[in-house]
Amino acid sequence: MKKITKLFAAGMILTAGLSIVFTGCGNKEAKAKAKAAKTGKTEEQVETTFAVVAYKAVPKTLDNYLDFGGNVETASSVDIYPDVQAGKLSKINVKVGDKVKKDQVVALVDASKAGMDYQSSPIKAPVDGTITSFPFTLGTTVYASMSVGKISSTGTLEIKTNVAERFISRIQKNQRASLTFDAYPGEVFPAKLVEIDPILDTNTRTLGIKLLQTPSDSRLRAGMYARIKLITDSKRNTIVLPANVIVTRNEQDVVYIVDTMTNTVKASPVKKGIKVDDKQEVEMGIAPGDLVVIKGQALLSDGAKVNVVSIEE
Repeated sequence: MKKITKLFAAGMILTAGLSIVFTGCGNKEAKAKAKAAKTGKTEEQVETTFAVVAYKAVPKTLDNYLDFGGNVETASSVDIYPDVQAGKLSKINVKVGDKVKKDQVVALVDASKAGMDYQSSPIKAPVDGTITSFPFTLGTTVYASMSVGKISSTGTLEIKTNVAERFISRIQKNQRASLTFDAYPGEVFPAKLVEIDPILDTNTRTLGIKLLQTPSDSRLRAGMYARIKLITDSKRNTIVLPANVIVTRNEQDVVYIVDTMTNTVKASPVKKGIKVDDKQEVEMGIAPGDLVVIKGQALLSDGAKVNVVSIEE
């Protein structure tokens, strides 16, 4: 009698479990039928809709570049020499930072000796410019072969740096460059490559180059450190996308283009161009004005339904 009772109880539990399973399945089927009825489609026709972010393809300019660092220097610098063989500085008329004209007297030299009295001899500026160095003080003995200071042209500044041998095929005169400085965060100063050394340094395997900061900016000073972006290749009127937008399908690089009439996507094979940082040029496969999925593309397939939640440009 006890055995029959246990079997009866087990049967009741199994029946209850199956009832729950069938009830669950029934709920899912009911929901699918309700969704199909709402959209006017059969259960088989109900598709998943993916929320995506799209980008409107617009032709842009993409600049490829090389990164360097370099020191700012004056474009020209001339030494100042006395005219007398030897003497002591008796007067100094200038200080560092003063602007001078050619033949302006910058100092006097007293060439007198014991028992002899000579008229002071002037030291004149050889060119127009700015005094960038005058390290001597009154009473210092100077000679005709001794530079007592420097006059520099601070109106035009140049930046010198060295390029590794592996990059020299990408270097040529008149290339554009942009300069940035710690003193002016967020600001970019234009420059141009004006000189390339004819030979490499055999010790460092580098090539020296010179850039001019132009048009000149009075805020920049000789001695500052510049971060240089030298533009080596410039693609104009080309389609540029974030690099991670392109996905691989059947061993092809593709993007998904939104058809706004049907709210579906088409897998479009693309040909990649140059890549700069996180930007990828697309040479073929996208037309200006196309809406390209840039977020949510990983789960898409050709013909998938999408809901474009935002469009970026």
